[in-house]
Amino acid sequence: MMRVTLLDSSGQPKQGGSELIDEWRQSGAGYLWLDLYGEDEAKESALLESFGMHHLAIQDAQRKRHPPKLEVFDDHLFILLRGLDAESQSLDFGTVQIAMFAGKNFLITRRGGVSVSINEWWSKAAMPQMLGRGGIHMALALATTAARRYLDLLLGFEPTLSELEDGLQEHPDDQKMRELTSYRTRLRKLRRIFSYLAGVFESLREVDEPLFSAESEEYRHQVIDVYEKYERLLSLSSMYYEVAGDLVDGYISLTSHELNSTMRILTVLTAIFVPLGFLAGVYGMNFDNMPELHTEGGYFILLGTMATIASTLLLIFKYKKWL
Repeated sequence: MMRVTLLDSSGQPKQGGSELIDEWRQSGAGYLWLDLYGEDEAKESALLESFGMHHLAIQDAQRKRHPPKLEVFDDHLFILLRGLDAESQSLDFGTVQIAMFAGKNFLITRRGGVSVSINEWWSKAAMPQMLGRGGIHMALALATTAARRYLDLLLGFEPTLSELEDGLQEHPDDQKMRELTSYRTRLRKLRRIFSYLAGVFESLREVDEPLFSAESEEYRHQVIDVYEKYERLLSLSSMYYEVAGDLVDGYISLTSHELNSTMRILTVLTAIFVPLGFLAGVYGMNFDNMPELHTEGGYFILLGTMATIASTLLLIFKYKKWL
């Protein structure tokens, strides 16, 4: 699928196909946004090369998975962004790779799946105004929208994390532990993505300002805003990851404590019944020459001795607070 938005010199937006690319090239004015999805890779490469894109950047854009990155060329930026896919509503999320070739008067987006951020801006009333500020500013607006979706995802997870924390305190069980471990894995994945993205937009702050059509102060503000959003996402995901880790450690400690208590009780019972079992075993032997075998009252004497041993051991263990 190829779709094009052309903002002509009069500021009027047009939407269509490849004919608008020819019109933009012939006029030499206006602002162009070309969005590519599901195109044949050979045709896609030829089209991008006609815009002067580097072949290695095109290869990176067409890969199914590639870490977010930034490359600076003479007349444009190449930004690889990782956004949420259309189905992601919880931490059980998927991502879509978005490649953006952004220059002063054009933006080319190439995506590996449905992008909510791109579709949202494509139909937004404010899109022509943003595109009119330049392709790079339009790309930054897309990055901001992608960050907002990530933020909504994380903030929506916070009540779930609180419920898990309360549940583990009141009624800890293995099901909650498995759920928490699964969330922790996904948070680690999010933290890795945000680390890349924060690094990309931190590097963008060092790009020379003459590359941008809008005023440098406005550009700096927009770049810092995007960077701070991804930095906040990195902090939030790291905090939630640490909280989840603390809950896992707390559950393990609680389980270990309960196991130690159980083992202590079993050890006490064993310590009490070992001497009793020994006495019962000795006097359970039926040898003719056993001196105590025919002792009158021997049975009751042995029971009394066993009761005394058991009571003494119970008192000792209670004194040592093992019971």
